[in-house]
Amino acid sequence: MLQRLVNTITLAATLIFSASSLASLKVGDQAPDFTMQGSDGKTYSLSDYKGKQNVVLAWFPKAFTSGCTIECKSLAENGHLLKNFNAQYFMASTDDVSDNKRFAQETKADFPLLSDPKGEVAEAYDVSFMGYAKRHTFYIDKTGKIVMIDKNVRPASSAEDMAKYMKMLSFEAVSD
Repeated sequence: MLQRLVNTITLAATLIFSASSLASLKVGDQAPDFTMQGSDGKTYSLSDYKGKQNVVLAWFPKAFTSGCTIECKSLAENGHLLKNFNAQYFMASTDDVSDNKRFAQETKADFPLLSDPKGEVAEAYDVSFMGYAKRHTFYIDKTGKIVMIDKNVRPASSAEDMAKYMKMLSFEAVSD
């Protein structure tokens, strides 16, 4: 009886692990489309940028926490590095719109912070963890394909790292 229970639990764990492994996004996959409300009151969809601009989607765990504040301020203070590229960049979390709006104001973010309060987009991007988002950044080309996933984001140098990766990925420069 006990052995049957152990076998059942082992089988269930294997199936769950296998299913989650299959669901993981990887470089070369089409990025899941999203529609999320921004801290600026506008609604943003990945499909709006297809064929026009690259997109950088930087997921963060929770507004007003230390690491997230450092990361958001890095992007706000060094956004000039990112604006050199034909790319729209966002930070995104499972926080509600009102929290992200206050967080954007407090950190002086001059770019949209996207809200996914139900966690559906975070789930599609495989960054959902206990109701929060993992700190992962997705680089998406104009065709909607994921060209890089940074799972080792360093909050303090986030903007500099994004600019370095956009250059490395040959995201086109904006002409003056």
